[in-house]
Amino acid sequence: MESEDKEESFEELVQLYSNQNPKVSRSLILDALRSREAKLSTGVKPGIAVPHARIPSFPGVTGIIGISRNGIDYDSLDGNPVHLIFLILASDAECALQLRSLKRLSFLLDDPEFYPSLLQARDAVSVYNELSRFEDILTTSM
Repeated sequence: MESEDKEESFEELVQLYSNQNPKVSRSLILDALRSREAKLSTGVKPGIAVPHARIPSFPGVTGIIGISRNGIDYDSLDGNPVHLIFLILASDAECALQLRSLKRLSFLLDDPEFYPSLLQARDAVSVYNELSRFEDILTTSM
């Protein structure tokens, strides 16, 4: 990611989504993210933020991962920059799936090897492979 602060990170990640899904309102997504973030920062773990929002007209549930090598000033709870952002967007109708996704992500984030492993990934395929690897580990341990 090139973003230096939270607002820029929202813009950058939502633009990635919008490039592939131009029919979904970019401004609606950004408004929903800002509204959720105004309640409490989603920079909840050291180096990690999990912004999420429900949007009434959104198609299903989507996750986008952003990695910042330099760190993003995110107003996180610990006051430190974040390097990994897991953006999760969902429709109101998919609330249960969004909550399950957030819960599963929290299990992954509890693995001390997960964060450094994703930071080492250099491209989208590597990120996907690492995420899949840790998903497999989680699935076999449950």
